[in-house]
Amino acid sequence: MPVDFKPGKCLFVNTKMGIFYFIAFLSVLFALLVITAKNPVHSVLYLILTFFTITIHYILLNAQFLAIVNFIVYMGAIMVLFLFVLMLLNLNVDSEPVKSNIVKFAAVIGGCCLLATLFGALKLSASSKPVLLADPGLGLVKSLGKVLFNQFLLPFEISSILLLSAMVGAVLLAKKEPKTA
Repeated sequence: MPVDFKPGKCLFVNTKMGIFYFIAFLSVLFALLVITAKNPVHSVLYLILTFFTITIHYILLNAQFLAIVNFIVYMGAIMVLFLFVLMLLNLNVDSEPVKSNIVKFAAVIGGCCLLATLFGALKLSASSKPVLLADPGLGLVKSLGKVLFNQFLLPFEISSILLLSAMVGAVLLAKKEPKTA
């Protein structure tokens, strides 16, 4: 069976795979730095970089909506919350509790389970075939918007009313009433 060779397409695929492997390397590197960082604030900053590289992976997979949600929700809201909590806790090395041998043993068992799972996944990935999408528009914001505002309009509007009522309730609970003397 002859192979259809197109020089431009081959270069694009190799470039895209090169970008994928580079971003994957950065993801793993930043994830390791999250774990090994001594300063908790540095750890959170490395976690932000890890989420940013995962956002780039979503863009490479043509999942624009997931990329936007990951960027806004995780990198924006959750990381700011983590930094705020770390600043409030004022963690010091002196206040860190000593871990018992049972916790260390459980960590070793968990690490061995993770290595066994990774080894099995790598062994099976060599024999698997690539997945081809039937719909090239899958994951685009346009197709998601069409489904969301056509088939799921009522649940979408009900959830927006619930979120609005929760926000109003939070504001009313947080509001301080003036003290009468």
